Amino acid sequence: MDYSDNRGIDLHIHSNASDGTFYPNEIIALAKKLRLSAIAITDHDTIDGSKEAIETGIPSEFNFLTGVEISADPPSSFSCSGSFHLLGYSFSIDDHILNETLYTLQMARKNRNPKIIELLNNLGFDITIKEVIDFVGEGQIGRPHIASLMVEKGFVESINKAFDKYLGRGKPAYVDKYRLECSKALEIIVGAGGVPVLAHPSLFTIREEKNFEDLVVVLKDMGLKGIEAYYPEHSKDKTSYYIEIARKYGLLITGGTDFHGSLKPDIGMGSGRGNFHVPYSLYENLINSV
Repeated sequence: MDYSDNRGIDLHIHSNASDGTFYPNEIIALAKKLRLSAIAITDHDTIDGSKEAIETGIPSEFNFLTGVEISADPPSSFSCSGSFHLLGYSFSIDDHILNETLYTLQMARKNRNPKIIELLNNLGFDITIKEVIDFVGEGQIGRPHIASLMVEKGFVESINKAFDKYLGRGKPAYVDKYRLECSKALEIIVGAGGVPVLAHPSLFTIREEKNFEDLVVVLKDMGLKGIEAYYPEHSKDKTSYYIEIARKYGLLITGGTDFHGSLKPDIGMGSGRGNFHVPYSLYENLINSV
């Protein structure tokens, strides 16, 4: 890893518009306090966090990218398990097709929550969707918020326990969610003038005979422009590997912490678990590609 550039950035941050706990203006204030040179708010299937940050006002000396994180199905020729997500950067927040598509995804998320609550009720947990809404306040509701309320009510010891025992994939209160076709997600980001990037590749597993490089080749043909190589969960070897693959195929390299505020208290903005660093040059490369 190249840590020669001391100006840090964080291009993977969640606000309370999805499943983070910080308001967009609080994110900007914290980023300034931490002396980060550039950030992107990349909420799940919504750009409300980016919109609010822009409406609030971005300081003139501060570099801010519009962002989003979209849940997608992998290409049809690949079988993957885990979190297959695409990040989008530097797009027009007024793009009609992007906004329309994200609204559809948000409604799918909203309709998923009552089904999760029903399954939890069947398991004997006294919890209602109204309680979750009241507990969360503004923003989208998702499994992390349900997990947080379960902790608050003493049903489980931690958010991780809630996922491990009840809410995670394959667990008794798991409900699968609607995802965009990969090609469609890439098309929408590019159509809005944005840069699509494969998020945290270590968080999904490719089954059967194909490998990560095979996947990158297919995604690049579909319009992929970058790989999130720098990520707190990536080992040094993994980071180096993703950088190598990105360079081999002429893709951008990006990075971020996946900051969620108190929902992931061990992950600090810009610093991950303390020694994480994403070079400013990656931001420069990204904006120069637009």
